[in-house]
Amino acid sequence: MLRLSELKLPLDHPDTALPQAISQRLQIAAQDLTRYTIFKRSYDARKKGNIMLVYGVDVVTPQEKALLKRFKKDPHITPTPNTEYHTVATAAPGEQRRPVIIGTGPCGMFAGLLLAQMGFRPILLERGKAVRDRSVDTFGFWLKKRLNPESNAQFGEGGAGTFSDGKLYSQVSDPKHYGRKVLTELVNAGASPEILYINKPHIGTYRLVKIVQNLRATIEALGGEIRFQSRVTDVDIHQGQVRGVTLDQGDYIASDRVILAIGHSARDTFEMLADRGVYIEAKPFSIGFRIEHPQSLIDVCRFGDQAGHPRLGAADYKLVHHCQNGRSVYSFCMCPGGKVVAAASEPGRLVTNGMSEYARNESNANSAIVVGITPDDYPGGPLAGIALQRRLEAAAFALGGGTYDAPGQLVGDFLADRPSTALGTVSPSYKPGVTLGSLRSSLPDYAIEAIAEAIPAFDRKIHGFAQSDALLTGVETRTSSPIRIKRDETYQSLNTMGLYPAGEGAGYAGGILSAGIDGIRVAEAVALSLVP
Repeated sequence: MLRLSELKLPLDHPDTALPQAISQRLQIAAQDLTRYTIFKRSYDARKKGNIMLVYGVDVVTPQEKALLKRFKKDPHITPTPNTEYHTVATAAPGEQRRPVIIGTGPCGMFAGLLLAQMGFRPILLERGKAVRDRSVDTFGFWLKKRLNPESNAQFGEGGAGTFSDGKLYSQVSDPKHYGRKVLTELVNAGASPEILYINKPHIGTYRLVKIVQNLRATIEALGGEIRFQSRVTDVDIHQGQVRGVTLDQGDYIASDRVILAIGHSARDTFEMLADRGVYIEAKPFSIGFRIEHPQSLIDVCRFGDQAGHPRLGAADYKLVHHCQNGRSVYSFCMCPGGKVVAAASEPGRLVTNGMSEYARNESNANSAIVVGITPDDYPGGPLAGIALQRRLEAAAFALGGGTYDAPGQLVGDFLADRPSTALGTVSPSYKPGVTLGSLRSSLPDYAIEAIAEAIPAFDRKIHGFAQSDALLTGVETRTSSPIRIKRDETYQSLNTMGLYPAGEGAGYAGGILSAGIDGIRVAEAVALSLVP
């Protein structure tokens, strides 16, 4: 096949326009276009009055060799790469060694799926509940302020990404096309096939629940095992080699291959690993607030008169500002047509996040506006970032009234350094609720200073971003893991053989897709270590 990229068509083009454009671009007759498939569709909105759809297509034609020769200097006409996934190993008949995977977020799930597909019958351990029971607990917390520390927006089957926008794009290097494997398995589990080609695909929270269940069923059908409400309290390490894990119920599972896919909020597990001498170091992360605007404002700013077009959907944005104090402020986890959600996992601490359903049809747009920080900002050892997160989350809990209501402030009041006393036109989407006041004491001074400088700068890019009654909600602290569990070229811990740090919690991913990709990489390393 040929891959033809950067093929632009008007937003309202008829279905017949695409094959016609392919034939014209390749200079072939219509009958020589045997078939085509779309591998990517995005849009170019730089000219608001003339938004174009941009296609990449894979083309089957009997003239393939001649066309490759004719267009050999054209970077937009190339052979289609082979993205089909092939397993790297197969378990020997009667293989009794079973890898253990701690965590069933996207990293753990895909590590488990790959190992199961290769015949290694992995055991997946999840401290939280199965995804449907977990959903009951999470929504119950949002409605009734009853936090279950083991079953919430952070812990449980599917991981933190289950209660998010379900974004499926990443900027990680992926020369082996592992991302395609992740997307294909998600489609097999019930996701819309459009995630295979649309730019910035997403699934949405409610659809993710069913997909996660189907992935679990596939793992189990292939001989894998998933144990819920099974928190790992200890890792057995002897002379630098992992030998097994102990669960909170007292059970011991022997295994010399343990994948750590624990997510960015498993603080007690981080502490246990540090106590056992596993090498851990502090890493940068970001802190800030959630900001909400009317989605219609973002749509008009991005799309102009074509705002609301069904082929465009709800508009997103990506912003960054480099401040005079040397800090960088950027938008993170932007959720078009979504809502701000309570993401706490520890009693007496308050954390926000964002999520969207598949339709992205809520009235507000929200994203995190966060400031990058480094270990220089929180000296004190590898776990000092966790201590900072906890302090900020406890302060936010107190500012909100100590009931899991979140502290909030209107943008105009924040910039003028005055407490907010009444909402404007933007109604907060955060549940349980928002307590208005001042957010100035909820973050370090350098972060407040940077965000106050960045918001007017963002307004110059998206007019209305600094509207006076847009709403800030605090705090966002779980942008990424505050630690890295370093690993070597075999994906094992630097000082603990058989221990495979993976995914976002170990500092090697940032989102559903990159976590799934890392799960595949680590699963392959484990599989190769188990075959002659």
